[in-house]
Amino acid sequence: MLKVSHLFIYPVKSLGGIEVSSSDVGIRGLQHDRRFLLIDENNRFLTQREFPQMALLQTEIKNEELLIFPKQAPSEVFVLPLSPKPSVKNIRVQIWDDECEAQLINAEADKWFSENLKINCRLVYMPDSTQRKVDADYAMNNETVNFPDAFPMLIFAQASLDELNNRLAEKLPINRFRPNMVFSGGFPFEEDLLKHFKINDINFYCVKPSARCVITTTDQQTGRTGKEPLKTLATFRQKNNKVFFGQNVLVSGEGKINVGDEIKIIEQYEQSFLTVP
Repeated sequence: MLKVSHLFIYPVKSLGGIEVSSSDVGIRGLQHDRRFLLIDENNRFLTQREFPQMALLQTEIKNEELLIFPKQAPSEVFVLPLSPKPSVKNIRVQIWDDECEAQLINAEADKWFSENLKINCRLVYMPDSTQRKVDADYAMNNETVNFPDAFPMLIFAQASLDELNNRLAEKLPINRFRPNMVFSGGFPFEEDLLKHFKINDINFYCVKPSARCVITTTDQQTGRTGKEPLKTLATFRQKNNKVFFGQNVLVSGEGKINVGDEIKIIEQYEQSFLTVP
């Protein structure tokens, strides 16, 4: 039996995430996931790919407020409304090839993040009115998404991470891979075969394997970068010059999911997109 073993949200894209025991879920993914985004002077999104120091800012939700603080100085907290009031200060921002409307927060937030990250940046929020569409090649029902790279959710099996760690000289924690959901009870890379599953009558569809980037090589506690796990993943999880770990997921329906919930497999792919030795 497959069960949800971990749930994570990342209120600000590329900052430290929050492990939760339950979450509301809908077409955009888990509630509060990647509703905030940091952008540069050209309104382009910022991530740990270029700025690994972003990993050193932690997020926390408390009393309908979003708290952000340096991991090395947790008392230096910046507080924001979890759902900012609508504003006329909306701009167009860029995430990869997508452009969508976002709401500027305020100069105080821009100053705090710029000083802590030592880069000129601004903080924006995605209001409900913004409709950023999932890539039409993978969309099933004209789905929308917040500020992740492309899809509402990312999942993988705990057994997949265990198998990878068995091949590494130094084991890596879950946070290197920034999933939204991890499940237990399966075999290594079982997520490759999942096509349609249900949790509490909510439908989930695995639509695209996740090609992994250099963020996986960034230690989320120190900000230091290395070569693993991409070096090892390339030896057994590579296809078309990309390495894969996890599945991108679309959601149909809404409700609540919890750690410990059963995952009911409805449909599987006939074979993995990738042959694992």
